[in-house]
Amino acid sequence: MSRILIIEDEPALLRALADSFRFESYEVLTAEDGETGYKLLKNHKPDLLVLDLMLPRMSGYDVCRKLRAEGIEIPILMLTARAEEADRVVGLDLGADDYVAKPFSLRELSARVRALLRRAQPPRTLPDELRFDDVAIDFRSWQATKRGRPLDLTRKEFQLLRLLASRAPEVVTRAELLDQVWGQHNYPTTRTVDTHVANLRVKLEHDPRHPRHLVTVHGVGYRWGP
Repeated sequence: MSRILIIEDEPALLRALADSFRFESYEVLTAEDGETGYKLLKNHKPDLLVLDLMLPRMSGYDVCRKLRAEGIEIPILMLTARAEEADRVVGLDLGADDYVAKPFSLRELSARVRALLRRAQPPRTLPDELRFDDVAIDFRSWQATKRGRPLDLTRKEFQLLRLLASRAPEVVTRAELLDQVWGQHNYPTTRTVDTHVANLRVKLEHDPRHPRHLVTVHGVGYRWGP
C-alpha cells in the first residue's frame, strides 16, 4: 500500500484530499505547515508528496528545494493557486514532478498521483505463463487450460490475472487494477474489478467461495496467493 503525505494549510481541502486518498486505499499522512510536513516526511518516508506552495513556517518552494538538496527523490505533486507560467516553472525547476492549479478535479489529481507512483516504481517483468493446481495459462498466446481442457477467459481476465501474478504477494488496489487493466481514470464504481475477479474464481478456483489464489484483502483490493 502506497503512503502519501499531504502538506496543505486549508483545513477543508486537506480533509477532502485525505478522505479521497484513503477511499482509494492509500495510507495518508497530513500536515498544515511546511516545517511539520518536512519532519513527517523525514520520519515516515512516504512514497509521494502532495505539496501546497503557499504554506506557513516553510513554503512549498522551500520544502521542495530542501528535499532535493538532500538527495531525496520522492515524487512531488505541487498544488498552486497561482496560474502564472513563471510560478509553475519555478516549482518544476526546484524539482517538483508535476503540478495542479486550484481549483482542480479530485479525479484528475488521483490520476496524476497514480501516474507519478507508477513512474517511481522499478519496472516489473510480466510473466509469460502461470501454472497452478491443474491450470496452465499462456499469456503469450492468450490460451488457458484446466485439466487439459481449453478454458474460456476474456482478454480482460487474462490481463487482470497477469497483473496480479506479477505483483505477488503484494496487494493491488482496485484503483490500480482499473487504471492499469482498463485504463480508466474517471470511473464511477469499482464493481467492475470485483465482477471480473468473481468470474475468474468460478473458472479457476476449486472452491470459488473459499479461494486460495485470488485473495480478497478487505477494504484494499486483491493479491495473488500461492
